[in-house]
Amino acid sequence: MSEAVAHDHHHAHPTGLKRWLFTTNHKDIGTLYLWFSFTMFIVGGIMALVIRAELFEPGMQIVKPNFFNMMTTLHGLIMVFGAIMPAFVGLANWLIPMMIGAPDMALPRMNNWSFWILPFAATLLVAPMFMGGNFMDGQGPAFGWTFYAPLSTNYQNLGFFVFAVHLLGISSIMGSINIIATILNMRAPGMTLMKMPLFVWTWLITAFLLIAVMPVLAGAVTMLLTDRYFGTSFFIAAGGGDPVLFQHVFWFFGHPEVYIMILPAFGIVSHIIPTFARKKLFGYSSMVYATASIAFLSFIVWAHHMYTVGMPKAGILFFTYATMLIAVPTGVKVFNWVATMWRGAMTFETPMLFAIAFVVLFTFGGFTGLMLSISTADFQYHDSYFVVAHFHYVLVPGALFAIIAGVYYWLPKWTGNMYSETLGKWHFWLSAISVNLTFFPMHFVGLAGMPRRYADYQLQFAEFNMMSSIGGFVFGLSQLIFLYLVIKCIRGGKKATDQVWDNPEGLEWTVPSPAPYHTFETPPAVK
Repeated sequence: MSEAVAHDHHHAHPTGLKRWLFTTNHKDIGTLYLWFSFTMFIVGGIMALVIRAELFEPGMQIVKPNFFNMMTTLHGLIMVFGAIMPAFVGLANWLIPMMIGAPDMALPRMNNWSFWILPFAATLLVAPMFMGGNFMDGQGPAFGWTFYAPLSTNYQNLGFFVFAVHLLGISSIMGSINIIATILNMRAPGMTLMKMPLFVWTWLITAFLLIAVMPVLAGAVTMLLTDRYFGTSFFIAAGGGDPVLFQHVFWFFGHPEVYIMILPAFGIVSHIIPTFARKKLFGYSSMVYATASIAFLSFIVWAHHMYTVGMPKAGILFFTYATMLIAVPTGVKVFNWVATMWRGAMTFETPMLFAIAFVVLFTFGGFTGLMLSISTADFQYHDSYFVVAHFHYVLVPGALFAIIAGVYYWLPKWTGNMYSETLGKWHFWLSAISVNLTFFPMHFVGLAGMPRRYADYQLQFAEFNMMSSIGGFVFGLSQLIFLYLVIKCIRGGKKATDQVWDNPEGLEWTVPSPAPYHTFETPPAVK
């Protein structure tokens, strides 16, 4: 074999398994993230259906209480760290280089590693379920997704859990470094920060949030680890520690985390709404400033999760006012989305339907959040199903609907094929109706006094729980339409045009990818 041939052979694109294991291509890595995320969404969804099946009627029918607690714990952890976050990172990988005119991510090898840590972390998270005696006895973590000490420090297999969280954190931090490095160093000439598409902006800010808070979570779980195995007493009162300290450290991570799960969603709908309203986004710069304000405020509201632990009045007042303040920049965003649609030439393709549902239902979740921010009222709401209703409105028709909207919106660009609009609309209407059937009644049972995280409940809550359970199963099964539709679209279908959506502004790609060749002496004109 001549040198030239050997050289070519060495640089040929690997195929099959090797392509996916060793890829440094941002599109391939984005695809891996999205499929991993969908897999975890199904796994976490099955756990949610176990919960809803048990709660279909009062009494204990299907699982033991400890197994039920394990389902609530793993459902929360898998949906947050396995479904929502990796989906946004997958979208970031696919879109950011194309939106800023970069040939790839800044650190392609690290990009590969960031992804491949995740399947192993997920495995560690669920592995203890299959250890020890009878599967239905539930050996997995059963201490709630917030893993409050001292309950979590008494857990047998805590080491697995802690290592899983560390790996998830490492993945997030590396992904964020990559995103920041790419956005700050690889924009095409002429693309100033204030000309960047909003999805890029929301991810830039989200990446800083992740780098700030993932080490705090790592610290919290490391203290759990040493309390459990090395005789420290960070959170053990008998040794001079403080269980409430755990809550402070956890929520200092946990509150910015919920904004990490929504800011990229804001970016996605800020792309979709202008396209289908056929108007420029209303108030671009105010959107950027609002995103930054939300990110800043997210760090100074954490103890609103802790009104009932016995804080001094001054502390409670501070966290009440600071939390209410977040409603202002969030309201600016909602106003801008509505103003974008105002008198636009609107059409209602599937991405737009999901985006509009996002605006309406996310806003509703925001209002119940405002109710929860009122400390005196929160004593009634705290740890009731009202809280469950609130955060599921923000995370399901909020974060998840935005992800789904983004997939429908960019799928023709990714695959070159159009998806079935009919199936997309079936998916939307079934999802939108069932998500409300599932979570709306939870406000009522919560206000009537039903506590969250219980496997059994009193008779008066039976009808609403039955409604929620039926809604949950319909919602879960509706997602199979989505799976079918995506696979069908990848395999073929009507070819997508250059301008997939009939949009006079031109489709989202602000600059071509990879960036055009030029001398850098005179920046090209940007309209």
